[in-house]
Amino acid sequence: MCWRVYLRAESDSLSPLTPRSAALDVEPIYTFRAHRGSVLCVVMSSSGEQCFSGGVDGTIQSWNTPNPNIDPYDSYEPSVLRGALCGHTDAVWGLVYSAAHHRLLSCSGDGTVRLWNAADTSPALAVFNENRELGIPSSVDLVCSEPAHMVTSFSTGETGLFNMETQQLVLSLESTAEPGLPCQINKVLSHPTLPITITAQEDRHIKFFDNNTGKLIHSMVAHLDAVTSLAVDPNGLYLMSGSHDCSIRLWNLESKTCIQEFTAHRKKLDESIHDVAFHPTKCYIASAGADALAKVFV
Repeated sequence: MCWRVYLRAESDSLSPLTPRSAALDVEPIYTFRAHRGSVLCVVMSSSGEQCFSGGVDGTIQSWNTPNPNIDPYDSYEPSVLRGALCGHTDAVWGLVYSAAHHRLLSCSGDGTVRLWNAADTSPALAVFNENRELGIPSSVDLVCSEPAHMVTSFSTGETGLFNMETQQLVLSLESTAEPGLPCQINKVLSHPTLPITITAQEDRHIKFFDNNTGKLIHSMVAHLDAVTSLAVDPNGLYLMSGSHDCSIRLWNLESKTCIQEFTAHRKKLDESIHDVAFHPTKCYIASAGADALAKVFV
């Protein structure tokens, strides 16, 4: 399987950067091929010089990002593919890059979360939940307020903070699910400046937890269908959520109120929005959906 890098022209309008009628005219500037099966997640290094992709084949492929001015019809350049990070035995569906330590976190259907040195393709530095004590990890993120910690959600409905140096579970966040009826957590996210963890739930809720106590501090019904994705702007003021109800919603984090909503993708096989993101420095947001479209808004 492959994934592609596109260039989009900037626009001053409050709409997708490329009009629907022109979508077919956008060509990839480079196509990466290495996975044997679907690509489930992609993450870039903070410099933009490397990228990593996880797939159904259980591998994490590491790439050198080509120059954006490259001729798309040039011959294949072998140095683009840095190699594979191997160790998972099932699909890799979540990746997080740590700029501070040049580390990579991955979560997989094999039940483990793994910590890697992003500079090479050596074996994992650490393996968490190796015996599936907490279930199957569904999402992972770095705890921004505590660089040595990561937060992971599991199929059991549990969410835990781990110390990446000692590999120990530091704190379990409060679970509000009924016994035997865990609510699926689709995304776990760490606030960029505050000791707060945010989760996107299958039951339409977004929940906020205190990383110091593990207590639930706020819960809200955020969408008409499952909440699939979350992103917080770099300044920590706004939360963006995506859902299978086809909408993207922008929230004021202080008041927990929705300040903007718009329909972004069409449904396909009862799914809609799979991911949302803020640009780290510019006023852009992006979304990817089951309708096979990736959109950029300004």
